[in-house]
Amino acid sequence: MATATKDAVLGSAVDLAREVAVELAGNASDVGEHLGVVVEGERLVSHRFASAARGYRGWEWTVTVSRVPRGRIATVCEAELLPGSDAILGTEWVPWSERLRPGDVGPGDVLPFRADDPRLEPGWTPSGDPELDEVAIDELALARVRVLSPQGRDEAADRWYRGSRGPTSAGAVASAGACTTCGFLVPLQGALGTVFGVCANEWSPDDGKVVSLDHGCGAHSETGNEPVPTEWPEPAPLIDELRIDVLPDLGGPASEPVALESTSESSAE
Repeated sequence: MATATKDAVLGSAVDLAREVAVELAGNASDVGEHLGVVVEGERLVSHRFASAARGYRGWEWTVTVSRVPRGRIATVCEAELLPGSDAILGTEWVPWSERLRPGDVGPGDVLPFRADDPRLEPGWTPSGDPELDEVAIDELALARVRVLSPQGRDEAADRWYRGSRGPTSAGAVASAGACTTCGFLVPLQGALGTVFGVCANEWSPDDGKVVSLDHGCGAHSETGNEPVPTEWPEPAPLIDELRIDVLPDLGGPASEPVALESTSESSAE
């Protein structure tokens, strides 16, 4: 197989390649110095120019030219901006469904369906017997297509136990009582109920959250602390001597009129 060699006609087409690079860049100042040529194949050469565009340090404007056999005119095949050996590159693209992290889903967001989610396994399958199916749906609540698999249950338990509502959080370490002895703990059912419950104390920072039985906080139902009276001095009473209190008429006997003494002597006697 013949090895491609340098081509004098194509190698000297620097000005043509620069014009194409400037046209592609849209601004002549974004095209830097000529970095050299790369022989791509027989009568096929690429000219490289340094990129001076903002945000594209280390990138190269690459213009590939060619010619017909025994031809003396270079023809542009393609032009593009390619990363060099020290170019700044963006992180590898990851599909949206794989970029999600806990807490990213907001109101209105819908996660993509995962038919092969290892955290789930098939739930109840209709048997065809109406009596058995009724028991499964009404009494056992097995009408879900999929339920937690052992892997999904173990991952959830490990995540909850190692999280901020497990036994190693600062609040749990400082608490004198564990959640297992708290009257506000609502136990879970099934295997998870042996380790976790739900806090139902509105004064607790964990209200409505899943907590481990050996978790704890200062809002324990059996803290044992008696209410402490206030140390703030009581203010002296204020008496309003200018206020008039109007008392209602209780319907008693009318008061006798008071007779006034006359200032003149009677002459009838």
